[in-house]
Amino acid sequence: MPQRTIAVGSSVGLHARPASLLVAAAGKAVSGGSAASVTIASGGGEPADARSILSVIALGAGHGDEVTLTAEGDQADAVLDELAAIVASEED
Repeated sequence: MPQRTIAVGSSVGLHARPASLLVAAAGKAVSGGSAASVTIASGGGEPADARSILSVIALGAGHGDEVTLTAEGDQADAVLDELAAIVASEED
């Protein structure tokens, strides 16, 4: 199963706007058939559904923390590239 480990670029971490952008993109990938599932984990913790805003915010991932995204499906690598860019973005 493909995965990417990236550092959170936003100065506020995966909170509010950065988290909502990630959740929207993950939801679109799954509902559009590009991926069967997408999860996110922080600090080696349990993976959470990347389509759930509460799950993503509950990770408590701050600026510079590493998170691991995992996806299943035919276009998993492309989905992960898109999501990794969102997580790494410095946009708040």
